[in-house]
Amino acid sequence: MAHRGGKKTTGISRNTQPKYLGVKLFSGQKAKIGSVIIRQRGTKFRPGKNVGHGKDDTLFALKSGKVIFQKKGFVAFNGKKKKKNVVHVV
Repeated sequence: MAHRGGKKTTGISRNTQPKYLGVKLFSGQKAKIGSVIIRQRGTKFRPGKNVGHGKDDTLFALKSGKVIFQKKGFVAFNGKKKKKNVVHVV
């Protein structure tokens, strides 16, 4: 019999459900009202015309139309200019 205990597993390594993040509708595709365009963590993509912003940073269509991605210049809090991705439904 061993006089020392073996390695025990911690309870940390539980399997979590996948979140299925990413772009769901790409540029040029048609979006219906309420359809999810992007599921994301943080604001990598920002909402533009006819696009809503959910509390978990999900972007969804407010009107039906065609999805368009665009890069737009913004001024950051420190005064530097940055380009951000903006999603529109036209």
